[in-house]
Amino acid sequence: MTTDTARSSVSRTGEVRRVLLIVLGLNLLVAAAKLVYGFISQSASMQADGIHSAFDSVGNVIALVGVAVAARPADDTHPYGHSKFETYGSLAIGVLLAVAAFEVGSGAVERLATRTYTAEVNALSFVVMVGTLAVNVGVTVYERLRARQLHSDILRADAAHTLSDVLVSVGVIVGLICVRLGIPEADPVMALVVTAFILISAIEVFMRALRTLSDHARIDPASIRVIAEAMPGICEVHRIRTRGTESEIYCDLHLLVDPAMSVRAAHALGDELEQGVKSAHPAVKEVLVHIEPYGEGQGEGQVDGLSAGSTGSS
Repeated sequence: MTTDTARSSVSRTGEVRRVLLIVLGLNLLVAAAKLVYGFISQSASMQADGIHSAFDSVGNVIALVGVAVAARPADDTHPYGHSKFETYGSLAIGVLLAVAAFEVGSGAVERLATRTYTAEVNALSFVVMVGTLAVNVGVTVYERLRARQLHSDILRADAAHTLSDVLVSVGVIVGLICVRLGIPEADPVMALVVTAFILISAIEVFMRALRTLSDHARIDPASIRVIAEAMPGICEVHRIRTRGTESEIYCDLHLLVDPAMSVRAAHALGDELEQGVKSAHPAVKEVLVHIEPYGEGQGEGQVDGLSAGSTGSS
């Protein structure tokens, strides 16, 4: 990793950490407001929403730990770096969401089964919920924007989690309105709706993390092929593969050149292609280029998908 790349990685980590700390502080305030007034008013849906927000805060702490580990440089045991620990942090958040869904859902079912409806709704109930809803909307917009700017899987996952809070809060407000209109069973019913949103949020977090852990392609091969075709001297590129996290992508490909081209010239062409790919896709950290002679038995003399005698440029 070059000095500039290392400096950029450190700067990105600091920015991600700062965003998470800001969101953590806001989530704690929101959770405290919902839980305290939820217990005072005996509202199951408001308590459920408060628990959801509290788990957001725990998720923020896990995310901070994950980001700290992911920022460690490559070493002998992790030659590709530690960036996937950010993804593992996302998985941990998903597990917390699943646990929260169970706790909220079981409480709501118990209240419906025993017909225990104790929610007391007044003007302050709506003030608390609308105020915390406004905070969550602001956090969601801010975190999604920073996730795109920083190419952060864990910020994107956390933003999706916060968005579920927004939808949940809307559901709770609807429940409170129904209780106010004389439908007390609406409170635990909306708590079940909250449970559904939490589960959906957990599934989204799991799916995004699995894209990284299963080495899902990060870049459309066609876009890399267009870059190569614009460079004189390149006859063809194939077997283009990409993997990694959203912020740290690794690419490898096979570069076909004129058989009469010297090794030095072919290597220089590989370096040029590498720089072209990195310029077009800043998240790419490494491009491994396998040099092959064009038109001389492609598919022959290959082991495990790599051409025998190929040279690399990275």
